[in-house]
Amino acid sequence: MARRWQKFAAMQRKRISLTRNGSDADSCSTSSPSIVVKGHFVVYTIDQTRFGIPLEYLENEVIRQLLIISEQEFGMSSAGPITLPCDSSFMDYIISLIKKGVAAGDLHKALLLSIP
Repeated sequence: MARRWQKFAAMQRKRISLTRNGSDADSCSTSSPSIVVKGHFVVYTIDQTRFGIPLEYLENEVIRQLLIISEQEFGMSSAGPITLPCDSSFMDYIISLIKKGVAAGDLHKALLLSIP
């Protein structure tokens, strides 16, 4: 019986959520399930909005800079979630520009123009 529970516990740790509502690998989710979709990582914004970001976005300079600023501002906590130093509307804007395929230089200009 103990082995059965050990197997069950091991399977629960390995389980990955496959709930996709017509999304592809290029999508971002702001829902709050406890399990991350395969190929995504989770970040939170200042206003506690949860974003499931595709791993490909780590190649984007703006995302990398946000992560660096987050580490400088909030520190590197291994127990807590990653919190980005922006609000959810700004993050939505960044993601929409990345999805549209805006070039890195143009993305920087668009972000600078959006800051009042």
